[in-house]
Amino acid sequence: MSPLDAAPASSAPRINPLQRIWLREIGMERLWLRPAPAVSRQVAAPPAVVSPQVAPVPPPVAAVAAPSAPSAVPEAAVHAAAEPAPARPGVPASILNRTGPPPRPVPKAEAKAAEPPPIPVAEAVKDANLEQLSGQVLACKACGLCQGRRHAVFGQGAQPTRWLVVGEAPGEQEDRQGQPFVGRSGQLLDAMLSAVGMSRERDVFITNVIKCRPPGNRNPKPEEIAACSPYLMRQIALLKPERILVLGRFAAQTLLGTDATIGSLRGRIHQLKTDEGAEIPVIVSYHPAYLLRSPSEKARAWQDLKLASRTL
Repeated sequence: MSPLDAAPASSAPRINPLQRIWLREIGMERLWLRPAPAVSRQVAAPPAVVSPQVAPVPPPVAAVAAPSAPSAVPEAAVHAAAEPAPARPGVPASILNRTGPPPRPVPKAEAKAAEPPPIPVAEAVKDANLEQLSGQVLACKACGLCQGRRHAVFGQGAQPTRWLVVGEAPGEQEDRQGQPFVGRSGQLLDAMLSAVGMSRERDVFITNVIKCRPPGNRNPKPEEIAACSPYLMRQIALLKPERILVLGRFAAQTLLGTDATIGSLRGRIHQLKTDEGAEIPVIVSYHPAYLLRSPSEKARAWQDLKLASRTL
C-alpha cells in the first residue's frame, strides 16, 4: 500500500499540565498542540499521476524533548506557575490568584452566636425612669407576644399617683389604641373609681401585668408573665402608690406570688413589700370585663372598692 493512501495523521499527543506550562513558557504551545496537516492526493488525468507527497511537518526538536514526568519540568516553568495569573475582565484578582480551596461561609448559627445576647428585662429596667421605661416597653421583644401586637400598652394616669390599678393584659381595643382599660370595661372602671371619689386623670395610674395583647384574648402564659413582670415592678418602684387595686385572677396571682383563687384573695388587705423595704396595701377585686359578663358580682366589687377607700 502506498504511503499516499495512508490515513491522515493523528492529533497531537497528550501532555500533562506541567508540560503545557513549559511549552507556553518557550512559546511552543500552539505549535505543539496543532494537529499535523493531512496528506493530500491529487489526480491529474488517466493514468493517474500522484503529486509529490507532502511530508508532515515534524514536531519541533524542543517539543520532542519535552519531559514526561513532573520532576523534569524546568525551573522557569515552576516560577511561571507561581506568578499571579493575568487579570481577566470581571474576575477579581483575589480569585484568580487563590491557591487553596474557597473560604467556607460562616453558618447562620455561628453568625447568631457572635451577636451579643440580649440584656434581661430585669437588668435593663433597674435604673430606668418612667419615660425610659415606657420606651423599653414599646420596643420590647422579650416574648412572642410582640409578634402579633399593634401597640404595647405601658399605662396611663396621674403622676404621682394615689392608687395604682393593675389589670391582666390589653384587650382588642387597648391593642388598637395603646391605652389601658378602654371600651366598655374601661367605662365601667371609670364609673367604679368615680363612685369612691377617684379619677384616672387626677388620682389613679392604670396599667397591666402583660403589656401586649395575647392572641384572641387568651390567658397569659407563665413565661409571658415572667418576661413582663419586671416592667410592672419597676412601675411600682417609680410611682410609689399609696394603694394597689388588683383586678383579675392572673394579676392577683402574679403580684402576690400565689396560686390561690380570686374568691379567697378578695375581701381582705394584702401587703406588697418593695425592694426598698416599704409595704404597700393590696386589694384584690374582679376584673371589669368579668363584671360585664356577671353583673351579680358587682356588689362584691363595690365592697372591695370601699375596703380600699377605708384603708386610706
